[in-house]
Formats: sequence, C-alpha cells, structure tokens
Amino acid sequence: MPVYFEHPASLEHDTGRGHPERADRIRAIEAELDRRGWLGFERREAPAATPEQLHAVHPPEYVDLVRETAARGAAFDLDTPTSPGTWEAAVRAAGGACALAETLMAGERVGFSALRPPGHHAEPARAMGFCMLANISIAARHALDSLGAERVFVLDWDVHHGNGTNAIFHGSPEVLFASLHQFPFWPGSGPLSDVGSDAGEGYSINLPVPGGSGEDVFCGLVEHVVLPAAREFDPDLVLVSAGFDAHRDDPVGGCTLETSSYAELARQVLTLGKPVGYVLEGGYDLDALAASVAASTEALLEGAAPRSHPRGELVDRAAAVVGERWAAVSSSA
Repeated sequence: MPVYFEHPASLEHDTGRGHPERADRIRAIEAELDRRGWLGFERREAPAATPEQLHAVHPPEYVDLVRETAARGAAFDLDTPTSPGTWEAAVRAAGGACALAETLMAGERVGFSALRPPGHHAEPARAMGFCMLANISIAARHALDSLGAERVFVLDWDVHHGNGTNAIFHGSPEVLFASLHQFPFWPGSGPLSDVGSDAGEGYSINLPVPGGSGEDVFCGLVEHVVLPAAREFDPDLVLVSAGFDAHRDDPVGGCTLETSSYAELARQVLTLGKPVGYVLEGGYDLDALAASVAASTEALLEGAAPRSHPRGELVDRAAAVVGERWAAVSSSA
C-alpha cells in the first residue's frame, strides 16, 4: 500500500504572519486529500531523524546550531525564521524522508513525505531559503549508507534551484541529481554548465529554464534529457524534491505549469520502473498546492503512460551538455 508520512509537528513551525512557507500549506494539502479519501494512501507518523542520519550530511555543530536557534526562536535570515516548535518539525521532516526511503527500499512502489520545513536549500552547514535540514539529501544518504542502495536518483522540479542538494552531492557518483528551475532567479545557482566535480563530474544535471516556462518545457526536458540519463544511471531508488511553486498561480515563482502538469511529471518518473518517493518542498498558493499534490498522488497510483513532449531549442542545448557524460541522452536526440 502506498504510504503518506505526516506529523502534527509540521504545524508547530511558526514562520510568522505573512510568510509564504506556513502551516496552512499542510492543512490545505491534508484537507484536499481527506476530501478524496486519501486516495488509498496509508497514513503513517513520521519518526524523528536520528543523530546518525543527520550527521551523515550535516556537521554535529551545525545540527546543534539549528536546535539552539529554534529554542531561542531566532532567525537564520529574513527568509528563514524559527520558533520553539521548529526543531521538532525539522527532525520529523528529515525523519519522514528517511522513513519513506526505508519503506520504498523494503518493496513499496510509491510514497509521499509531506512535512515542513522544506529542505533542498539547506547546505551542509548553512540554513537558507526556508530550509534548515536537507531532508531529501539525508534520506538519500541514509539509503546509500544503511538500506543497501548503491545509486539514488534525485529529481528536483521546484521553481528554485536545489542548491543544497547540489552542493551535498556535487562530488559524488552515488547520486544523480537533476534540477529543473527558473533562471535567472533566487538563489542564483544551477547553470547548465554546473555538472558536478571530481568523481561526481557529470552526476549533476542542472537545467535552468526561463520565466514563463510551462509544461512543454519542463516535461520536454524530463523526457529527452533527464529520463535517458536516469535510465543509464539505473538507480535503486528515485526521490523527488516535489516543489509545486512552478504552478502558474504561485505567488513566489514565475513559471506556468498547470495542476495537470504535475500529474504528467509523475507519469514520466514512473516510466523508470523504480520505487519513487516524493518529499515536499515549495508551493505557496494553497489551492494550487493542494490540487497539485492530489493530482500527483493520483497519477502515481494510476500509472498511466505519459504523452510525448516536443524537444525544442532548450532541450537540444541541454542535451548537448548532458550528453557528454550520458550516452543515452545523445542517442535519443
């Protein structure tokens, strides 16, 4: 049975009045899924991440800093406030991602960890962009270190570049990281030329898209660039940094995906034939977020075939760079 990880601590991370990353995001998602009978997902309480899981990605002194900062209700920066409830929320968000990886590596096909705060901007020793602990990176590292995975594919389609994930695995050939993100845009990282470093050269696939990009651009890049590389990589586990802020109604992003576009992205990822876990990142229009999460979960369960999308100049340019490492991308041109 597909699994959905949740925890009431997600509601206790108080970012203050007017902040886009707020507890109402979780309430909106869960109200919509409840309205749809939870779509057959088994709801499970997310455990707290263990110190060992956290320290595999973050230095112990940084983890202590997050805990102490939250206890004081201080802010890391204007975008990244904390409250006394933040620490418990953060360790449950990281722990839910790890539990999702455990469930998938034990044989489940799909799952969703829908907790906050998000994590893909958190670097090893730096909080930023609403993020403090690198949830999806912690889960990927846990799968590699403790669950028998040899290769993990992380796909990030949040409208903002997943700079934290990119930094954490920049030199690693164990994780193939692909990010589709608006550019130029905050945080300003993730050019096409950033392909990783040292042993990880070629294992970072950064696919910047212009503002206003919609389904044909996102899905075209996934179909013609990301999926061929991922099939050649042959991962044991697929984790998705599931941001929904590239939706046309999102007040923070500047792209034009529809709710149905997220269902199409889900169908594309399923064609890899690997276990797929979604970890919640951005998405700040409550109605668009809730509807897009529901559309994604429905698509993950239905398993229908995706439609084909055009290549276009952006795909050709990306394929020329990514194809230098992944022959499957060149051969699909």
